[in-house]
Amino acid sequence: MININVFSEEKAWSKRIKNKELFFKKICNSFPKKYRFLNKKISLTLLLSNNKNIKKLNKNFRNKNKPTDILSFPFKNKKKVLKEAYIGDIIISYNFIDKPKSQKRKVFEDKLIKVFIHGFLHLLGFDHLKNKDYLKMLKEENRIYQSVTSK
Repeated sequence: MININVFSEEKAWSKRIKNKELFFKKICNSFPKKYRFLNKKISLTLLLSNNKNIKKLNKNFRNKNKPTDILSFPFKNKKKVLKEAYIGDIIISYNFIDKPKSQKRKVFEDKLIKVFIHGFLHLLGFDHLKNKDYLKMLKEENRIYQSVTSK
């Protein structure tokens, strides 16, 4: 089972996602069995942020002085998830997801689901520095996304 602690430091998130905790819980409950960790207690923290704050974090932790859509901070660099584990933190920028501002709620939610899945896989040790790792991660992202959106 996955437990997500959701925090928001950007008011605009509430305009698009009414019950943030429930929204992300539903996503995780729709993951393929392999990623639901049914007999385990897995937790992570999700911060719903904005470009200004994510830019600061990106500068401090990655030495990149620009905003980004998502940052993931795995708690450990292990791919093996123990029976009970805190796997890390995810930060998502509202400004990136909300482009263009005229997009429908469904498009916004689909982008958010994709970005969240991407960050989640980073917490599990996936990366995309090399092309073969990128392709492997992309395949898993698509598999999880299909599982989430088909329900």
